[in-house]
Amino acid sequence: MKILITSPESVPFAKTGGLADVVGALPKFLKQRKQDVRLIIPKYKKIDTAKFGLELVIKNLLIPIGEKTEIANIWQAKLERTVLVYFVENDKYFARDELYRTPAGDYPDNAERFIFFSRACLEAVKALAFQPEIIHCHDWQVGLIPAYLKTLYRIDGFFHSTRTIFTIHNIAYQGFFPKETLSLAGFSWLDFTPEKLEYYDQVNFLKAGIVYSDIVNTVSPTYAKEIQSSNEFGRGMEGILKKRTADLYGITNGIDYKEWDPAKDKYISARYTKKSLDKKKICKTELGKVIGLETKENIPLLGMISRLDSLKGLDILAEAMTTLMKENLQLVILGLGDQKYHDLLKAEAKKYPAKIALQIKFDNVLAHQIYAGCDFFLMPSRFEPCGLTQLIAMRYGTIPIVHKTGGLADTVEPFSLKTGKGNGFVFTEYKSQALITAVKEALSVYGEGKLWAQVVQNAMNSDFSWNKAVSEYLKLYQLAREK
Repeated sequence: MKILITSPESVPFAKTGGLADVVGALPKFLKQRKQDVRLIIPKYKKIDTAKFGLELVIKNLLIPIGEKTEIANIWQAKLERTVLVYFVENDKYFARDELYRTPAGDYPDNAERFIFFSRACLEAVKALAFQPEIIHCHDWQVGLIPAYLKTLYRIDGFFHSTRTIFTIHNIAYQGFFPKETLSLAGFSWLDFTPEKLEYYDQVNFLKAGIVYSDIVNTVSPTYAKEIQSSNEFGRGMEGILKKRTADLYGITNGIDYKEWDPAKDKYISARYTKKSLDKKKICKTELGKVIGLETKENIPLLGMISRLDSLKGLDILAEAMTTLMKENLQLVILGLGDQKYHDLLKAEAKKYPAKIALQIKFDNVLAHQIYAGCDFFLMPSRFEPCGLTQLIAMRYGTIPIVHKTGGLADTVEPFSLKTGKGNGFVFTEYKSQALITAVKEALSVYGEGKLWAQVVQNAMNSDFSWNKAVSEYLKLYQLAREK
């Protein structure tokens, strides 16, 4: 099957979040299943041409934008020497320090930037003579591609057998723009209706992807249900998604077990497996030295790697902090986010210097060390479409404590003292007291040798590799082809 994956970001080239991890992994595993898969992303300023061996393959490709044309150069490289990756170059749009925004806010021309990229994706595959049977579009930045194929390109014979899948990674990010964007994108005003591109007198790129794609999916089964259930979860898209419920699927993301493997991880102090967990204690001791905490075997160490905002549960964690600090535990937090939580957590770390280590930054090496060195992993998220960090934590024998929502509900099974089944600790009510109760329950198990050994083994035996997810995606691709 010929598959084109379109995305605004992908590891190892450019990343702002989990979307890049998913997009960087999926094509590699599709390739292993003998699929002819290609990936296309913008050529951002931060992508190192020499490091990744980019080669220019198409020069001066004309891309219509409103009443003008812009130029795209197409470069290519390979992802792990197997998957062809194309890069759309235009310095006007992509030669910037960041992908989507600065600290002052979103780039004001994001609509034009991703109109250009979406049309460039379609024009590039024509110029490259790669005729995709499936175009898999990830997030609002490429939400116009399904719309283009059903409107401007509907009589283009090159795409006569092309079908589209649109994946929603986080419905909170939708791509709202003024209605004048319609002309810039090249659509007819006949398409500006509530059933098509119009959304409260604006153009919504995410809605375009939902309405026009052949199949819609999101990144966990529970999240697929949640976003249809209410405005709180659906962010205004719930009614539109309900209309497409027959074509809406949830597939839980996987993680790349080659990258996340405590037996081979080059960033951690001692490599270990589920049969050599004593070495995990070395990782805990060495992590303590890195973050400035005197860790001890009898004091559970909780880790949190997260964007620091209320959607990630920082509000209830802040409310719970005074009570939690009375418990026999230590806490390390790594992340960036809202200044409000930077200040609040700095104050808590100053108040409890022997118990809290705060790292306000993004640090991949330290992230690996936290996964390996901690006993528990904290994810009190208000919403979580899928979540990758809890999957990684379990791979490292670090037990998640999570709020029951989205992908957390699908991947973390509450540990049962009676049956010995379960791979983590879960609280249902989104309140600080529920979080405190879950943490206390987790701490009580940590002190019980056999029970603790059981939950760690359960977590490390959980299979969240890409194999299952790729099989599910191949089924969706086949369903789309039959449309």
